Amino acid sequence: MKTDWRPGADREALQARARLLRQVRAFFDQRGLLEVDTPLLCRFGASEPQIEGLSCGPRHLQTSPEYAMKRLLAAGVGDCWQVCHAFRGGELGALHNPEFTLLEWYRIGYDHYRLMDEVEALLGELLGPRLSAPAERLAYAEVFRRHLDIDPFTGDQAQLEAAAGDVLPETPLDRDGLLELLMALRIQPRLPDDRLTFIHDWPLSQAALARVLPGDPPRGARFEVYLGAVELGNGYWELTNATEQARRFEADNRRRRAAGRAEVTADPYLLAALESGLPDCAGVAIGLDRVLMLQLGRATLDEVLSFSWERC
Repeated sequence: MKTDWRPGADREALQARARLLRQVRAFFDQRGLLEVDTPLLCRFGASEPQIEGLSCGPRHLQTSPEYAMKRLLAAGVGDCWQVCHAFRGGELGALHNPEFTLLEWYRIGYDHYRLMDEVEALLGELLGPRLSAPAERLAYAEVFRRHLDIDPFTGDQAQLEAAAGDVLPETPLDRDGLLELLMALRIQPRLPDDRLTFIHDWPLSQAALARVLPGDPPRGARFEVYLGAVELGNGYWELTNATEQARRFEADNRRRRAAGRAEVTADPYLLAALESGLPDCAGVAIGLDRVLMLQLGRATLDEVLSFSWERC
């Protein structure tokens, strides 16, 4: 065990974090959003197969405040936001810490395209000196064609594996696993580091809590925002149908079983909130530690966290 008691962040980074939080609060105050606070420990966790939660006794540390905030939306609180700590197991590295700071907000009457405008406005304020070119918005299929010359919706398994090349692992991956690998290791490193890149309209199998966009094939109303290879945020035009959400929870657990991972009980509170009527809305989560890291030109999250996972 390491015995270095000192923080990873220096005083400049701690001051910059305080300043960033003031900027975020001012941004939402100017727009009239309500700041809320929701529990970190809940009876139920997130079911998404690519996310591993952390438990504390019989309760789950939340991977995001999404479920609780949607319950507030269904109760009629209106546009709202919060900054909180979130927790995800199995994620540790230069850009990952199991405990991290998350900004999440929801806009009633917005779709994911309109919400991208607001995300761009906020990140423009926070990362202005790093941005020398306007943000670019690309459909998921377009970015695959541009960088890998394949169609992610119609390309077969052999084409996807060929595109992976030497980063293809020995352990076989299903189609979604291959697409996630290609995005992380083949596409993200090629994204420009002088402007924000929004990638929108993802495969429906990776839509999570997003609604379905019509078309052939249908797509998920989801976007991610990047600066260079660093993913900063993930947003949805939110699914409001309780029956469809329950079906997706079941599909998540099928994928978990197939991967040999523990199932997660579907959150009945969220399903009841959707059944009662979630207003038409879009929401997004932004990793503030990564924003701060880029703002200061630091190389790792450890340099902007007071005490990262290995220091506490």
